[in-house]
Amino acid sequence: MTIQGLRGSIVALVTPFHADGSVNFEKIQELVNWHIDQGTDAILALGTTGESATMTHEEDDAVLRTVIETAAGRVPIIAGTGSNCTQTMVEKSQRAARLGADGLLLISPYYNKANVEGMVRHFTAVADTVDLPALLYNVPGRTGCSIPVEVVERLSVHPNIAGIKEASGDMSYVMKIAHCVNENFALWSGNDDIILPVLAAGGSGVISVWANIMPKVCHDMVMAYLNGDRQGALETAIRYLPIANGLFIEVNPIPVKTAMNLMGMEMGPFRLPLCEMSESHQAALAALLREAGLLNA
Repeated sequence: MTIQGLRGSIVALVTPFHADGSVNFEKIQELVNWHIDQGTDAILALGTTGESATMTHEEDDAVLRTVIETAAGRVPIIAGTGSNCTQTMVEKSQRAARLGADGLLLISPYYNKANVEGMVRHFTAVADTVDLPALLYNVPGRTGCSIPVEVVERLSVHPNIAGIKEASGDMSYVMKIAHCVNENFALWSGNDDIILPVLAAGGSGVISVWANIMPKVCHDMVMAYLNGDRQGALETAIRYLPIANGLFIEVNPIPVKTAMNLMGMEMGPFRLPLCEMSESHQAALAALLREAGLLNA
């Protein structure tokens, strides 16, 4: 399968753990099958929401293998293979390709950062050596550095750079890179609260945290907008904006994983430095889940 030309809702999949902190592969299989049944258009494994920063390379490979084998070609699978070490990112991307991933998500180099030329070379190192479509990942709130518009412009013409997940929340930035969008370079919202504005700027859909708990609603809303039912999509977006925002009441993925546990989905604990939510935040989140019809009163 390919992510070229893909539209819709891509879930940024959580990684479920057992009580002892080990990966719960049986739950991963359940999640993948559920998302496919619910209409999710593609699955991103090993992203921020998947707690990949706390996992070993061996665990990364095992999780990705499980997702790919369970999906069995029914939807595209994207692997988060980014690193602030370019060589590590290349090696992780090569392993993902061998495991059968359909695409890659490549983060900007956090902590050490880079100048414009260094950032171009960082992404090009993967795009030149791994024959898979890759998405740039702009999330300056996590990385401490935004991907400059010039970098997006230069990389958007690379045959293996298939688009960008834009998670800055800055619509001015979105508009500055919108001219790069074409049939070979897609724009994906990385923020659940501005999916429709990004679609209006030429976006193909969303790579979503919210889709972990409401995959069908998220998929249907995106497709309604893309198919011309903008009023219906807007009504859905407004209705569920409180819960979409509530999933960021604390640092992601703490709220979404907590929400899934409250909903009885048994996603397990977190790995340090992530830990359980404060009681006040958990109560607020539970109220939002009830409001959205996801918990009984």
